Amino acid sequence: MSKTISQSDLSAHNTVDTGLYIVIDGGVYDMTGFIEEHPGGAKILKRVGGKDASKQFWKYHNEGILKKYQERLKIGNLEEKAKL
Repeated sequence: MSKTISQSDLSAHNTVDTGLYIVIDGGVYDMTGFIEEHPGGAKILKRVGGKDASKQFWKYHNEGILKKYQERLKIGNLEEKAKL
């Protein structure tokens, strides 16, 4: 079962020291242990830490990459805000 991550929790995890979380299409991924393995380098992950990285992700990756790492890195889903 996937846990729900609040926007404030996501925002607090924006560095390697606090844990580096990113969002891709509503899914929250913990990139902390993956940052040194990332073929594109650590810099881009650090730049999008604590934020929605969907646009940047899809610019350089396809669905196969997401599926390859999803089980290992996905920790939950971003909490949906009520639309008023």
